[in-house]
Amino acid sequence: MDIVILLIPIAIILAGFAIWAFFWSVNSGQFDDLESPAHRILYDDDEDLIPEDARQKKDNPEPESQDQDTR
Repeated sequence: MDIVILLIPIAIILAGFAIWAFFWSVNSGQFDDLESPAHRILYDDDEDLIPEDARQKKDNPEPESQDQDTR
C-alpha cells in the first residue's frame, strides 16, 4: 500500500506532461495540415529519370483523332 503514495504523484506528473505536450503541439501548428504530407509523395519530380525517347512532349500535344464528324 505504500507504493500508491509513490505511484499517484508519478501518474499525475506524467498526465500533466502529456497534456502540456498536446497543447504545445496544437499551438505550434503540428495538426494544421494533416493531408498534404500524405499526398506529397504522389507528386515527386522524377523527370530526369525518364528516358528521353519515352518522354511526351508538352509543347507539341498529340493530334486529335479524325473520327469526329465535321458537318
